[in-house]
Amino acid sequence: MNDLDRLAAACICPSFPGLEAPRWILDWIERGLGGICLFSHNVGDREQLARLTAALRSARPELLVGIDEEGGDVTRLEADRGSSYPGHAALGAVDDTNLTEQVAAAIGADLVAVGVNLDFAPVADINLNPDNPVIGIRSFGADRELVARHVAAFVSGLQGQGVAACAKHFPGHGSTEQDSHLELPVVTGDIRDGLLPFRAAVEAGVQSIMTAHILAPGLDELPATLSPAVIGGLLRGELGFDGLVIADALEMKAVSDTYGVERSAVLALSAGVDLLLIGHDLGEDAVGAVHAALLAAVAAGELDESRLREAAGRVRKTGAWASHARPSVAVDRRAASAAAHRALQAEGDVALTAPPLVVELRPRANIAAGEASHSLGDVLADRLPGTRTMVLEEGSADPARVLGLRGARQLVIVVRDAHRHGWMREATGSLLAGAPDAVVVELGLPLWYPDAARGYAAALGGSRASYEALADRMLDGGAG
Repeated sequence: MNDLDRLAAACICPSFPGLEAPRWILDWIERGLGGICLFSHNVGDREQLARLTAALRSARPELLVGIDEEGGDVTRLEADRGSSYPGHAALGAVDDTNLTEQVAAAIGADLVAVGVNLDFAPVADINLNPDNPVIGIRSFGADRELVARHVAAFVSGLQGQGVAACAKHFPGHGSTEQDSHLELPVVTGDIRDGLLPFRAAVEAGVQSIMTAHILAPGLDELPATLSPAVIGGLLRGELGFDGLVIADALEMKAVSDTYGVERSAVLALSAGVDLLLIGHDLGEDAVGAVHAALLAAVAAGELDESRLREAAGRVRKTGAWASHARPSVAVDRRAASAAAHRALQAEGDVALTAPPLVVELRPRANIAAGEASHSLGDVLADRLPGTRTMVLEEGSADPARVLGLRGARQLVIVVRDAHRHGWMREATGSLLAGAPDAVVVELGLPLWYPDAARGYAAALGGSRASYEALADRMLDGGAG
């Protein structure tokens, strides 16, 4: 493989299914692949994951091995049981930057132990629009100064363990009303309103920043990932960031539906992106097609060879930083538990004295988080054997049936972002009319409160840590 081929390969970061690396992935690593993106389907247990990352990095120790480990709802290491760490919204609610740094350091130590050297976190988006379907509690909050200081603290904690942080989603996904996994979101308001947390990340020395597939009217007609005005003008110029710029997954419909994966790759590199994520929906053929498209663009004069060299150089520089041996502390989750307990908001009486019936009103899953396989009911069942859980979804919620089945059990009604879901509010009202002793638990943004409930609690996320904090409060007197 010639030098140009290796430069193009260095700009690609694919994923793959399964618990072992397929031959084609190992071949591409030998050909100069810049990184690998892991998902929960690559994680069996910690020992298996450590073996996998060792195999991936055996040919090239500086390979970037990245994963989405935000804490809270977005976890790949603990997708089966829920994250041991509360999410950004909980940390923002506590507003203790030392605690945020400690939680990030523990996440970093967890990642180092399994051989991951790049974390696609923290989320630097300001949750300016409470109806945002993809950010929400993944953000530290709606106040730009608060978000900025916690982004900086998270970057410091994570990178103190030798794991490269990646602030996302530049220039800010928080003021949109659409999910870029499904369509092209349009920024409302001034795009510069979302820049302060990214500036704080840059000042904290963040190793990488991920772009958003969003449209900023008045700045460019291209999505931010493909925009020279956004990447070169705002990020490189105005914010002075000279580190690694990573494009969010190219198969996301915000760009793939309009430009296609290969064309998006060329436009992104031309705009100033350095590393192209190719997510779990694409495989070996897509990697080959993107690689060929980059080479063809250089040959046609559409993509400068110097730009390709610059991008590959940044990938290698970040990989060298992230592969450098550093002393690691033991994983310490005490800060995570403290944060989850301090973030918990409770009003009224949320005490449980007997195994309840947990009624989970479950909305469509956030694509970034995926379908949860764990719940508050699981944690309560561990503490109160005999606890039963029912899951109701839009279109199938039948409060009358639930009330008929509950018997003498107290209800625990679990909602998520009830302010965004009319069916959820209606079902909760019907359940409370027949069971006024019920407790309502909000896992999303606590912006809607039921008219009548014996108790109400907001956990600001569905992590295992937050569920444990809820269980502690419910089984320890319950007073808010």
